[in-house]
Amino acid sequence: MRKASLTIVAIVLAIGIYEVIRRGSGPAKPDGPSSAVHSVAPGFMLQDLNGQPLDLANYRGKVVLLDFWATWCAPCRGEIPHFVEFQDKYRDQGLQVIGISMDDGPKPVREFYQQFKMNYPVALGNEKMANAYGGVLGLPVTFLIGRDGGVAAKYVGEVQMPMIEQGIQSLLQAK
Repeated sequence: MRKASLTIVAIVLAIGIYEVIRRGSGPAKPDGPSSAVHSVAPGFMLQDLNGQPLDLANYRGKVVLLDFWATWCAPCRGEIPHFVEFQDKYRDQGLQVIGISMDDGPKPVREFYQQFKMNYPVALGNEKMANAYGGVLGLPVTFLIGRDGGVAAKYVGEVQMPMIEQGIQSLLQAK
């Protein structure tokens, strides 16, 4: 009996690990309603890398691309140059990109920020914030937040840039 129970626990654990890995890698797909899509984005107040306050409420009325990432995450490193381009291209139409680094400390993030010439605010995230956004179990995780503060889409894993750009354009047009 004990051996059967241990086998079942091992199988359940293996399936759980597989799902976490599967959802945190590969091309991103928009998540369904269980990921807080169509709900109000949880507020946060952090300090950016320059020590300035970063409050999501200050961006109400803008479309926000909220990116959870880390310097050690290869897909994140591939996405960030595109997010820099989106910030340049759509800033005047009302887009604001915000990066939330899940690194353990600010030093590698500051170096990365300078190396990649990031043109948007970046702050260090924490477990409380990750949990508020439905749990960030793998990276990257990207949210599109509409002008009304509602979560329009959540992408887990590497984002296909045409898909996210289409989402940005659609939200920007919905004044």
